[in-house]
Amino acid sequence: QVQLVESGGGLVQPGGSLRLSCVASGSVSSINTMGWYRQAPGKQRDMVARIGSGGSERYADSVKGRFTISRDNAENTVYLQMNTLKPEDTAVYYCNAGTRLTIYWGQGTQVTVSS
Repeated sequence: QVQLVESGGGLVQPGGSLRLSCVASGSVSSINTMGWYRQAPGKQRDMVARIGSGGSERYADSVKGRFTISRDNAENTVYLQMNTLKPEDTAVYYCNAGTRLTIYWGQGTQVTVSS
């Protein structure tokens, strides 16, 4: 019922910035929490940032102070502003949306931080 389309991934130098976006379509009124997860090769998928319907934010310790999650006015798009990027931030980043019944995932977008 919910489709998520991501954009904004790419190659960036250490210390640079990148902004990811995720547009939700379908039954967007049923979405409560939206967030971003990432998965590096050989590692599990971990939460990066989440934002609730009321605007409450949560961040992984590794990105706190560098990344900012936000939602647009219609609450159908979630953004991840990524600043002061480090090589260890390199991963596939996945958009996530949660409803009362299930969770949905985007297709993933590659973020590579390298000189």
